[in-house]
Amino acid sequence: MGRVQGKMALVTGGAQGLGEAIGKMLAKEGAKVTLTDVNGAGAEKVAAEINAAHGAGTAFAFQHDVTDEAQWQDVLKAAHAAMGGLNVLVNNAGIGSLGSVEDETYDMFKKVQTVDVDSIFLGCKYAIPLMREHGLGSIVNISSIAGIIASGNYVAYNTAKAAVRHLSKSIALHCAKTGGQIRSNSVHPVFINTPILDRTKEMFGEEKALAKLGRQIPLGKVGEPDDIAYAVLYLASDESKLVTGAELLVDGGISAQ
Repeated sequence: MGRVQGKMALVTGGAQGLGEAIGKMLAKEGAKVTLTDVNGAGAEKVAAEINAAHGAGTAFAFQHDVTDEAQWQDVLKAAHAAMGGLNVLVNNAGIGSLGSVEDETYDMFKKVQTVDVDSIFLGCKYAIPLMREHGLGSIVNISSIAGIIASGNYVAYNTAKAAVRHLSKSIALHCAKTGGQIRSNSVHPVFINTPILDRTKEMFGEEKALAKLGRQIPLGKVGEPDDIAYAVLYLASDESKLVTGAELLVDGGISAQ
């Protein structure tokens, strides 16, 4: 039996990077998975790969703008029908922006908050009633080590990812008080080798970029997508049934300095 056998999970930002790795990991460990992404074709490609590996009907995909309230309602309804329920929600979709409080534009600051924070509010608001139908449930919100450690050059991203941390705690307390055994936790990755690092790789070359970033991490290396997928797997599984309102740091020790 897989670690999430019988679970029904929705993963946002599932077309590439962390979302792809998380979706594939959950499916490998026995879950049905719905992948959503603004890049609908990309999500469909990942779902097809999962179905080829684990059988038809394991994965589903929908185009999804996570900032759109009506789309959240439609996608959750469709995912619930496709999988036969919903008891795991992984809010992974997000964007970043490089800029200090003086350099960043107000429009971009607001956009980062909308994509990274408002989307989680909307997803949880409409998913929780569906998740209550299935007993044990888990919400996993992908934050960042940037939500723990600030940088002068990432004002919008720092603000958003710190908000995700506290939002996850508020949701956890609400769910604990209202019943249904739904948990809510956040995951805080350090630098992970996904397309989010493409700009840095273009600036320095891949080898030098990864080495440069790795030197900032006590363990001396950039993470891989499966490092985060395994963290999500634990939080999605019943192994973590007493874990809620917590932040799981997958950061190579950088926050311990």
